[in-house]
Amino acid sequence: MAKLIGRDFSRVLTTARGTVGYLAPEWISGVAITTKVDVYGYGMVLMEIISGRPNSLEQYTADGDCDVFFPVHAAHMLVEGDVASLVDDKLLGDVNMEEAERLCKVACWCIQDDEFDRPTMGEVVRTLEGLSDLDMPPIPRLLQAITRRSLHPPSTYSYLYNESE
Repeated sequence: MAKLIGRDFSRVLTTARGTVGYLAPEWISGVAITTKVDVYGYGMVLMEIISGRPNSLEQYTADGDCDVFFPVHAAHMLVEGDVASLVDDKLLGDVNMEEAERLCKVACWCIQDDEFDRPTMGEVVRTLEGLSDLDMPPIPRLLQAITRRSLHPPSTYSYLYNESE
């Protein structure tokens, strides 16, 4: 998207187009669009690469229970230090957990609610190459709010949400 807009515009207003799970909050709020929307979409793709599963709002387990929106679940597991539970089972024997944690951190920073909190793609590349490091990212508030509204019943996943935060 950023390449289509061109270098002459640092911000532009346009009509939203794309797959819902990959659209940055700016598309919905109607604020000017910057290259940080691409960073958001890249973060969502990283989530799928790590987990081997799509990032839809609601997923259902084999027994019919509603599963948590993966990016929010991933952010919680990253904070708890349980990156292994996020990695696609097909990769578990061949994955370097330090690299998996780095991928998760980058992905979580990329999907921050506020575009100013997201890294640039240059920072993303440097971090993925191991040339720089990122602190632990906060869990995006917008994604938590979306997830809370979509879960049925809400108490099923109360372990993921600390209401005192």
